[in-house]
Amino acid sequence: MAKKELFEHGTKKEFNFFLAMIPLTVMVITMLYAIVVLETDPHLPLMIGTITAAVVAIISGFKFDDLEEMMYKGIRLALPAVVIIMLVGLIIGSWIGGGIVATMIYYGLMIINPQYFLVTICVICGIVSLAIGSSWSTMATIGVAGMGIGVSMGINPAMIAGAVISGSYFGDKMSPLSDTTNLASGLTNTDLFVNIKHMLYTTIPGLIIALIVFFFIGINVIGTNTASPEDIQIMLTSMDEHFVISPWLLSVPVLVILCIILKIKAVPALVIGVLLGFLCSIFVQGATLADSASFLMNGFVLESNNEMVDNLFNRGGLMEMMYTISMTIVAMTFAGILEYTGMLSAIMNQILKIAKGTFGIISATIISCFATNATCSEQYISIVVPSRMFLRTYIENNLHSKNLSRSLEDGGTLTSVFIPWNTCGVFIYGTLGVSALEYAPFAILNFTVPVIALILAATGIGIAKITSAERDAYLAEHYPEEQQEKPVTV
Repeated sequence: MAKKELFEHGTKKEFNFFLAMIPLTVMVITMLYAIVVLETDPHLPLMIGTITAAVVAIISGFKFDDLEEMMYKGIRLALPAVVIIMLVGLIIGSWIGGGIVATMIYYGLMIINPQYFLVTICVICGIVSLAIGSSWSTMATIGVAGMGIGVSMGINPAMIAGAVISGSYFGDKMSPLSDTTNLASGLTNTDLFVNIKHMLYTTIPGLIIALIVFFFIGINVIGTNTASPEDIQIMLTSMDEHFVISPWLLSVPVLVILCIILKIKAVPALVIGVLLGFLCSIFVQGATLADSASFLMNGFVLESNNEMVDNLFNRGGLMEMMYTISMTIVAMTFAGILEYTGMLSAIMNQILKIAKGTFGIISATIISCFATNATCSEQYISIVVPSRMFLRTYIENNLHSKNLSRSLEDGGTLTSVFIPWNTCGVFIYGTLGVSALEYAPFAILNFTVPVIALILAATGIGIAKITSAERDAYLAEHYPEEQQEKPVTV
């Protein structure tokens, strides 16, 4: 990477690959020790990684003022996610207090067959996410209710979370309203709908595989381990005793989803959801103003004679999200130093050097996206950085830009859920209450799609090529000032 000014007080450096790997290696080793051996939280390993990165940067000539600004810049990248996480805590607290979650669980238990629950919730989340273009909003609404319904049926929470995630990310990936889909298209100069059409090659097979697996899990596992009809009836009776159950309360999540479909931004749409839940807790459930405010801040508190009901509804509120928010902030300080010092670019450039042929280039892209998710803890960075690094390589090798756009989604958007300290991982943990290590084996769409992408790259199926004339025209338009090297064809 060319040497250039980054901040007033410092200059971006050319990092040696092995030097750039030191902070990442230290972070990974301490993370594994902390999680596997000590069974503690990932905050401290991330802080150790940040300190190590800062020491390496200072030794390389950076000033502390520069590093401080880099950390702040990294945190600023995550602020939209932090706002959403805060609103999700508020919406869970207000919807439980307003009886909205109880109503969704109540009717879900009455309607959905436990054996087909995983397939059903995956499809529902997929449809909703496709309509609104947001996996996070889908998980914060339909996902929360789905977790409650599934747990009430006696289904493993990790399985439920996996089905919710698979459906939510399918819809997010394929929706023209999705921010990541639009981002990948824009950064690669690919038409949005051309990109979506091209993603069908990897995403549809991934969804089919996920639904088949969830079907067989339902038939062979869930059917023998779910709650009995008597247990479910006890749950229904208990909810009836503590909440006003009304189908009219279902209009609240429907209205929030409708707002997002009508292209109202996620933040104001979720704020509307919070306000409606707050009003429902007062005027429908009969809670006091003080109690309703407490639901928003500290979550809902229920003391019944049914432990399952208590576990379902004693949650939510802004304070419950502080763990998630703190992890996001800590992770982004580490990410900020790696990104803005040039350490991440040094690692990515090394990966780029070994990328040969179609399979090598696409596999390097997917690996780079996953590595960026793990190091920079933000799925947007996992799209932005590899797109900058790989676009010219794709074109020079006569590969259409839509191959890159698809690979960014396959390797960046979908794999973000597997990193516990990534903003997506911490959001899911805060929203669904299941850690990445628990739901990872059941997030079937998310790990099958990258594998399918690699298979297609190896076989050449679904790989779009451009002619030499199109290649030369593209390079002349986008890199007119540079002396072009003779491209390598594949």
